[in-house]
This record gives sequence, C-alpha cells and structure tokens, in this order.
Amino acid sequence: MALFKKRQVGKAGEWYYCLVHQKVEEGPECPAKDRFGPYGTPEEAAHAMETAQERNLEWQNDPKWNDKTREDEEGTAT
Repeated sequence: MALFKKRQVGKAGEWYYCLVHQKVEEGPECPAKDRFGPYGTPEEAAHAMETAQERNLEWQNDPKWNDKTREDEEGTAT
C-alpha cells in the first residue's frame, strides 16, 4: 500500500476532455495520457476531438511538414 497517493492537481476554470470516459471535466480528473486540454471553456473542451481532427488535417497538408513527395507516396522513389 502506498503511503502517499499522487493526486491530479487542477485549477478552477481549466477544462479537459477525457478520452477514456468521453466527457468534459473541470480540472484534470484522469491521467494526462488520457485527456486533451486544458481549454478555457467547457464548450471548447467538448469539441476537443473535432479540434484535433482539424489540426491533424492542417498538419498533413502543410508543405513545411510533409516530407513525402508524390513519388514516395506511389512507391516509385528510390
């Protein structure tokens, strides 16, 4: 049995989206590996998955971060 339990510390007004429970929570209730945030409002946290999807698409289409050429994608590059 552990003598000291490490507790998640959060601030009032910080909102997170828990990936495991698929819910918005104020202050971190779940481990960092299982949540997105912090967000400024519960509404922003509720849209965390949409925000992540939009950012992923932006990143995938950003020429500064896309190292693949069309030939690499087709498998003909050497």
